[in-house]
Amino acid sequence: MTKPTTETPAYPMVRGCPFDPPSDLAQLQREAPISKVRIWDGSTPWLISRYEDVRAVLGDPRVSSDIDLPGYPRVSAGIAARPDESKTFVNLDEPAHSAQRRALTSDFRVKKMEELRPRIQSLVDGLIDDLLAGPQPADLVSKFALPLPSMVICELLGVPYEDRTFFHKISNTIISRDSTPEESVKAFDDVLAYLIDLLDRKDADPVDDVFSHLAVEQMRTGKLSRRELGPMAALLLVAGHETTASMIALGVATLFDHPDQLKELRETDDPALVASAVEELLRYLSIVHAGRRRVALEDLEVGGQLIRKGEGIIASIDIANRDQDAMTDPDHLDIHRGTRDHVAFGYGVHQCLGQPLARIELQVVFGTLFRRIPTLALAVPEDELEFKPEGEVYGMHALPVRW
Repeated sequence: MTKPTTETPAYPMVRGCPFDPPSDLAQLQREAPISKVRIWDGSTPWLISRYEDVRAVLGDPRVSSDIDLPGYPRVSAGIAARPDESKTFVNLDEPAHSAQRRALTSDFRVKKMEELRPRIQSLVDGLIDDLLAGPQPADLVSKFALPLPSMVICELLGVPYEDRTFFHKISNTIISRDSTPEESVKAFDDVLAYLIDLLDRKDADPVDDVFSHLAVEQMRTGKLSRRELGPMAALLLVAGHETTASMIALGVATLFDHPDQLKELRETDDPALVASAVEELLRYLSIVHAGRRRVALEDLEVGGQLIRKGEGIIASIDIANRDQDAMTDPDHLDIHRGTRDHVAFGYGVHQCLGQPLARIELQVVFGTLFRRIPTLALAVPEDELEFKPEGEVYGMHALPVRW
């Protein structure tokens, strides 16, 4: 049962160590694991911080993802200002959620993503070749962590990679909690116009890519409209490169901070250890650090706490993945942990559609980068690294490296 508190803390909270969730979150998990927090608009949703409670909430059909319902705790004023048409399957409940998600299932199934591994390996090797041929120190974010997932998602979706400057800038505005309502709405309108035009061109001249499949199988047949497919396309494009880019940069920086485990990873030729290391980095870093947002459709009890119909809920996956009651020594990075039971990709019907692709990209990166550049190291003191706490996805502005 929640313990009474004298004041309602502000959320999101400020980190101390850049690789750990805020210490205030850890304290809440210990002392008041289901408690009210105050967000940007003055509302006070419930914060859920224990692993089992987070899974229970995210898997409960009495809890809604619909951002238009009263009480839903929106992430920022900018996101709240976006039009209703910006909703995608991640903000829809059943059956509408599954109806939209099914349109993408075949293109993101595990077997099809696994077929991309050789191409991803080729892209990784090419970027490393370019890095080694260039000057040092170099910024690993701009030279490697961001280009790789951008190239992969562009090829998969059918987006011209030469447009990357446009969609990188748009993405930063869309996911930033600091964007004004005007900036957020304009960024969304701009990317929507770009992607609807691209879908129309795919409809006129389809090839074998995701957007062509959506245009022909969904838009042309009338199953989903342009206004439905546009936001879906934006979600795929933004999430498809921002999250993986952040994981690459943060993962590399984290391993620099754990030299013994970095040495193991550098010297291994065991794909199982590489895969285990990727899962551990996903758990340890949990880069979706603004929580999974929900609203109660009816009265329900979570972890002994009554949550009333219409009350907002934030499932804090970053601290849930550090729950000492759910895993052994969770604040310790252990690339041998070998578990996929974390909630870094969410949980339940809304868990991340692109997780098979993200896993393969990260496995190729962490199985290749340190082997190809065994002397890779930070080029600046750790306290000079530039992190990105302002986004829905935690990441790094830059990662200066040398070799």
